[in-house]
Amino acid sequence: MNLDYTLVMVALGGALLGALSGFLGTFAVLRGQSLMGDTLSHAALPGIAVAFLLAGRDPLILLLGAGIAAWIGAQMVRAITTTTRIKEDAAMGIVLASFFALGIALLSYIQKRGDASQAGLDKFIFGQAAAMTVNDVLLIGIVGAAITLIVLMFWKELKLITFDPAFAAANGYPVRWLDLLLATLIAVGIVLGLQLAGVILMVGLLIAPAVAARQWVNTLGKMITLSSLLGMVAGMVGAVLSGADRGLPTGPLIIVAASILVLISIFFAPGRGVIYGWWLRRKQHGLS
Repeated sequence: MNLDYTLVMVALGGALLGALSGFLGTFAVLRGQSLMGDTLSHAALPGIAVAFLLAGRDPLILLLGAGIAAWIGAQMVRAITTTTRIKEDAAMGIVLASFFALGIALLSYIQKRGDASQAGLDKFIFGQAAAMTVNDVLLIGIVGAAITLIVLMFWKELKLITFDPAFAAANGYPVRWLDLLLATLIAVGIVLGLQLAGVILMVGLLIAPAVAARQWVNTLGKMITLSSLLGMVAGMVGAVLSGADRGLPTGPLIIVAASILVLISIFFAPGRGVIYGWWLRRKQHGLS
């Protein structure tokens, strides 16, 4: 019975997290900000460590610390790009490396204290499906629904800054605040997934479903729907495989599942797929 409960929890948690990640990852991929997800997930690590040092191992406190650190990381990227000549990809690389290095240093300090084995911090590195509870699933579901509602409320504005931010700015849209809103939503989504997918590989769940979906569809609405569905499948499969055997890390299995979906899409998607392109070239050559 306990095994069944665990599998149900990790399956639900993985499905909800995958759907939310695919939903948010669509905007990151289309805006050419795939590295932002990687930056925010790594930036969350020192927040987890600081939260543990200040308030102990309460999971909600650890996630709150991760969220604050990820949000600060996003603002640092914005500050670097707006006040210097450094480009956004370089700024994200700087923040990613510096925050992650700080997080590793803090974790090393915690390890020396002798209570790291009880801290539960290790599950935030690669994820730990077996630790999922009904409260974790409810949290992902409620926050995910809130994020979806916010995106729908600002659908027109977010769609505009995704495809033509210059036009949006010229027409008086608050592009800076909309960028901040989207970065905050992505940061929240990443923090929700840290326990399941881990710091290092959470970006894969954010980006891979959107990349796969982009091979099949041409509109934002369809891409978000398909990306959410593919993320749900990858999250569920990886989480269930991990939950079935505690020796298997959650994050890598989820990313393996997502990567398989990407490869299938790259090869078999009509219009953009490798096999379709090969068939089309062969057909044209035959006609000529």
